[in-house]
Amino acid sequence: MAKVTPWEVSGEIDYDKLITEFGLQPLKDLPKPFNDVLLFRRGIIFAHRDFDKILDAIKKKKPFVMMTGLMPSGKFHLGHKMVADQMIFYQKLGAKVYVTVADIEAYNSRSTDMEELRRVAIEEYLTNYVALGLNLNKCDFYFQSKRSLDGKKSNAYYSLANMLARHATFNEFKAVYGEISPGKMAASLLQASDMLHPQLKEFEGKPLPVVIPVGPDQDPHIRLARDMSQRIKAFNFMQISATYHKFLPGLKGGKMSSSDPMSYIALTDTPEEATRKIKKYAFSGGKSTIEEQRKEGANPKICIILHYLNILFETNDEEIKQRIKDCKTGKNLCGDCKVLLSEKVSKFLKEHQKNREKAKKVVAKFVKDNNF
Repeated sequence: MAKVTPWEVSGEIDYDKLITEFGLQPLKDLPKPFNDVLLFRRGIIFAHRDFDKILDAIKKKKPFVMMTGLMPSGKFHLGHKMVADQMIFYQKLGAKVYVTVADIEAYNSRSTDMEELRRVAIEEYLTNYVALGLNLNKCDFYFQSKRSLDGKKSNAYYSLANMLARHATFNEFKAVYGEISPGKMAASLLQASDMLHPQLKEFEGKPLPVVIPVGPDQDPHIRLARDMSQRIKAFNFMQISATYHKFLPGLKGGKMSSSDPMSYIALTDTPEEATRKIKKYAFSGGKSTIEEQRKEGANPKICIILHYLNILFETNDEEIKQRIKDCKTGKNLCGDCKVLLSEKVSKFLKEHQKNREKAKKVVAKFVKDNNF
């Protein structure tokens, strides 16, 4: 039985069923700029809440915001790249990108070493964002623990988080967080402020569309923030929008784990390390013998190799369709697909790591200028 919560994702996920259970809308009939992007074209980004506001802003060339957050723990891996690709795409469409480092949440739930959390956020996440193409001149990157050197902005952000506490109930927090603690409640209110504060007069100056791309496991946080935003009458918030993307599974199947380096490919892995991980750990839908697979075929639905090719690395639609067909009929063997994925990942990592070296200089100046 599948389980999708903010703390656990397990089982075979039926995304159509999630749409019904969570009250989402299917994402379809998108305009051309979206269909040029693999994640949208192949339905990897599969559902939404109030996305029409974003489409209207893009069509009319009106301001809008794309907001996301990062948990500064562990390596930046291919799963994180899915969100980074969306950040860069929306930025090219004219969005102001807001990125929060959830260091307060991490302090309360993962690590009390604030300096290490800062290092990970900058060296792992921010550097990779820039290497992938994020323009820091059109981006508001900040830490929850230190919102802004501008006192008015900082006060507005923290005041909003505190004022939101009046507009949620204990039962709502418990429904989202289970056995809640003061730290989790504080983190939730800060997270809601992250989603809403771009609309304050101290930031973008007025209510405007905000889109937040998430996995469906994060929907409870979205719902809570949406509910609070409409209850608080001190501000005229436009309802926030969200899109939902399918999970990129770990190499071994299931969810990636930051505590298990063999469950993911980090963007700082060497091409040789990535190839070894793929060959040794990438779970396939193949049979136990070559003869059996040639005769009966394999199961592409559970093949991690094909998931990675489909979601990130095979840009040719006809090629991926044919590969999936050949998998089912036994024409392709898992070893062939592992070689192909290894080649594509190695090529990507070589180019990306060159870009990372260039990005380090950009990030160093940005960190100095913003006194991080």
